[in-house]
Amino acid sequence: MSANDPIADMLTRIRNGSAVRHRYVLVPSSKMALAIARILAKEGFIENYDVTQDQPQAMLRIWLRYTDKREPVVTGLERVSKPGRRVYVQKGEIPWVRSGIGLAVLSTSRGVMTDREARRLGVGGEVICRVW
Repeated sequence: MSANDPIADMLTRIRNGSAVRHRYVLVPSSKMALAIARILAKEGFIENYDVTQDQPQAMLRIWLRYTDKREPVVTGLERVSKPGRRVYVQKGEIPWVRSGIGLAVLSTSRGVMTDREARRLGVGGEVICRVW
């Protein structure tokens, strides 16, 4: 686990929690973690999220989502831009994830958004992760 990449840590906790069918996972809260959780909830990959006021750091509780057959909705999570190798794309280069089945989360000048929103607004940015 990389101590200097909290986003990769968050994605790994969601991936592992889903694999063992946990109800929720706890992640140290940050603006970026909240933005990613907001997108995952809006797009239906997670049930919901809330912030616990723990000390010394608030924790983000992410409620995982499963199908009726207890299969995880999130089948894949992948960190794209890492601290050692940042990945930026222009508006015309925004990648399609699994031919549009999945989504990419981008950090743009207009905030954190999905690949679809970025294409619609005509903005590029840093590709944070891919979800399918």
